[in-house]
Amino acid sequence: MRVKVFYHDRCFDGASSAALFSRFYGERIRNDVVFLYSGLLHRAGSLFNEADFDGDENVIVDFKYSSSEKITWWFDHHESAFLSGADAAHFEQDQSNRKFYDPAFKSCTSFIATIAEQRFGFNPAPVAELIRWTDIIDGALYPDAKTAVEMKEAAMQLTMVIESTQDAGFLPRLIPHLATRSLAEVIQAPFVAPLLPPLLERHQKSVEILRGRTEEREGTLFFDISDQELEGYNKFVPYYLHPKSIYSVGLSKSSFRVKVSVGSNPWAPSAPQVNLAKVCERYGGGGHARVGAISFNVSEQEAAHRAAQEIVAELRASVRRASPSQ
Repeated sequence: MRVKVFYHDRCFDGASSAALFSRFYGERIRNDVVFLYSGLLHRAGSLFNEADFDGDENVIVDFKYSSSEKITWWFDHHESAFLSGADAAHFEQDQSNRKFYDPAFKSCTSFIATIAEQRFGFNPAPVAELIRWTDIIDGALYPDAKTAVEMKEAAMQLTMVIESTQDAGFLPRLIPHLATRSLAEVIQAPFVAPLLPPLLERHQKSVEILRGRTEEREGTLFFDISDQELEGYNKFVPYYLHPKSIYSVGLSKSSFRVKVSVGSNPWAPSAPQVNLAKVCERYGGGGHARVGAISFNVSEQEAAHRAAQEIVAELRASVRRASPSQ
């Protein structure tokens, strides 16, 4: 039997969700299966290809909802989980006890672990380290920006590898290791360890690029690095460089999209007031209340830049309203 697991690609929580689901399924549902892994990315246009749902069971974790009848399991924790009202209604009417949603969870991995334990008798203790780190990384629960940028922990180094990979076969190879080994062991695996030194060097260069490219005004940062190969940059660097900022808006580019990243400083001197998921949804994107993104086609750089500038203006206006003296 083939169980095909679709996960948020180039994302630590996405890969960890796929790993934890596989372990849970093998222990509590059935173990005579072959797992296949397929990454999903937010992009302009359709997010799903129905023909790809060719497993005996098809699973989506840490990604938007699909109303396809071929999807047998679904877990997500993003506020912007549904592409349409029809998809939300489809989910609400589902009676399978196989599709779950709760945006209150910091990570999809911890959400899957909780549901698997409470409803299916799964024991999450052997993967407690993975669950703890997905909450820290996806929930931005670092004690300070310096910790988030220094990349000393194995989980953070692994996140850098995952977010930077251009090898379509890397994460499907990595995911089974996440389900069964410590993160320190995973980062030392022969197919992982050699990737680290050049990425750490690239990380240091990205800090300097962002230092020179970031404009701070009215509590809101803006930077455009779409002419650099830096889409997988550490999203906490802007706050490390500008600790008094509240929001950040950044433009980056890859081979298949121009991305507008919208975030808020977890260590901001005053709490962010704008729901960034709602802002991004207006442009076809989404995310969480405190972090979101919008994907444009690579040919739509001008539209992406315009959207970024509109969002910057909106966020700066919100800061002015909250602090009239500024």
